[in-house]
Amino acid sequence: MPFRQSNQKTEEDMFRHYRANNVLKGLAATPYDLTKEENLSEARIEKYCAQAGDFKLLFATERVNDDVLFALKELAHEAHLIEKMEAMQRGDVINKIIGYESENRRVLHTAMRDLFMHQNPAEAASEAAKAAKKECDKLKNFLNKVDGKGTFTDIIQIGIGGSDLGPRALYIALKAYQKPDRNAHFISNVDPDDAVRVLKRVDLKKTLVVVVSKSGTTLETLTNEEFVRSKYKEAGLKPEMHFIAVTGEGSPMDNPDKYLASFYIWDYIGGRYSATSMVGGVTLSFALGFDEYMNILKGAHEMDRLALEKDFSRNLPLISAMLGIWNRNFLHYTTLAVLPYSQALLRFPAHLQQCDMESNGKRIDKLGNSVDFDTGPILWGEPGTNGQHSFYQCIHQGTNIVPIEFIGFRENQYSEDINVKGTTSQEKLLANLFAQAIALATGQKNDNPNKVFPGNRPSSILLAKKLDPYTMGALLAYYEHKIAFQGFCWNINSFDQEGVQLGKVLANKILDHIGARRQGKKPDKFPQAEAMLRHLDSL
Repeated sequence: MPFRQSNQKTEEDMFRHYRANNVLKGLAATPYDLTKEENLSEARIEKYCAQAGDFKLLFATERVNDDVLFALKELAHEAHLIEKMEAMQRGDVINKIIGYESENRRVLHTAMRDLFMHQNPAEAASEAAKAAKKECDKLKNFLNKVDGKGTFTDIIQIGIGGSDLGPRALYIALKAYQKPDRNAHFISNVDPDDAVRVLKRVDLKKTLVVVVSKSGTTLETLTNEEFVRSKYKEAGLKPEMHFIAVTGEGSPMDNPDKYLASFYIWDYIGGRYSATSMVGGVTLSFALGFDEYMNILKGAHEMDRLALEKDFSRNLPLISAMLGIWNRNFLHYTTLAVLPYSQALLRFPAHLQQCDMESNGKRIDKLGNSVDFDTGPILWGEPGTNGQHSFYQCIHQGTNIVPIEFIGFRENQYSEDINVKGTTSQEKLLANLFAQAIALATGQKNDNPNKVFPGNRPSSILLAKKLDPYTMGALLAYYEHKIAFQGFCWNINSFDQEGVQLGKVLANKILDHIGARRQGKKPDKFPQAEAMLRHLDSL
């Protein structure tokens, strides 16, 4: 069975075994055949659609029928997914592994955008929202001073992982809305070439630098910070008049002598869920304007509320999560492609890679047991239509079936287009999106085996009118909640990331090894590292 029953009997363990699993397992033996004539009918496409807020989710091209959807709804009910989402948003301690050392934290990224009419009344969530509003007010005042001086035209964000991927993806997605003569740049990789390329594009006198590290100790980030600081000093500039810190209160970076301004992030905000906090707020507000940053938060907040919707047919992230459970645990597909038909979302799949795979790439449940079912899929993606001339061959005719989540918008951002051969570029873009979903589902028969498309390759389509700051905030939160719902269903902890730690520890040991050799000292014994370093020395 995709989900097993543990021998332990605890409150958490009640969610380990669901009756709906047996039903779904039976249905998965003969999933809906999308290739059968008339099975992807006009009526089906009209019916298998959910709409809420500014989004429509089309899932007629998934291998589901009414029985599967009913069973998935029952599974969500048995697993108490809405109740778990409510617990997360009110600030219960859910980042934990029962009986073992763990972070034992709240998970309150939703509070970072709970600044509007419908606020969470829970004390923990309310206090977190007040802290977030205080930082937003501080940021607004800071930006007013910067705008008043008119000194700065560029900002560089130094961070890695969640301190880079989300803010970078949002900035690229919303460049159409950025303020005149305002540009943002990002340095994440400790590869020095990354920093040099960025520094060659800016005038340091007119450039702010925001350094992001919750702990204030992230090695790659601190190294890049010192590299950039050295360039300011070489140019005769004072770094403390250009550098901004986003960090935890009391961290080594919380130092007014080194930074022009400091903004805070808290331990209940996971890095990959931090784009709507000050981690993204400083750069996005500088480049887009504070009001557009607020619009991002408004969109995210509305999706936060939608994720609490008890009506399954209107809870879009929950529907998407359960379709993913069907594909992963019952049809046993191992990967997921997120393919936005919008060039603006160029880096959004990269952000989702971290958000999904760092959250749900887990093999231990919340009781410390090894799971014996599949958890998070391998996620990847690129914008269409570019991908159609790249990896779609494998998707259509390869030996592995890859479920797809398409994203599309009725209108383009700049409102400029051209009519060629009777249709606009945006119409061609959307025609390709719909054609791919239909082709993957229905396939093609042919006497030439090289021209056979097997079909039954599932996909869904998320549609909105236009990619603007509000919609981008909602889209971000949609995926955050989809990921959380799946983790809740699997009863894993989606909010820690122990898997990134071992490599860090070993990297520091190798650096100590290199440092000792450089100083002529005998390094601590580390034969694997010594052998690899000898190969490096021989080049």
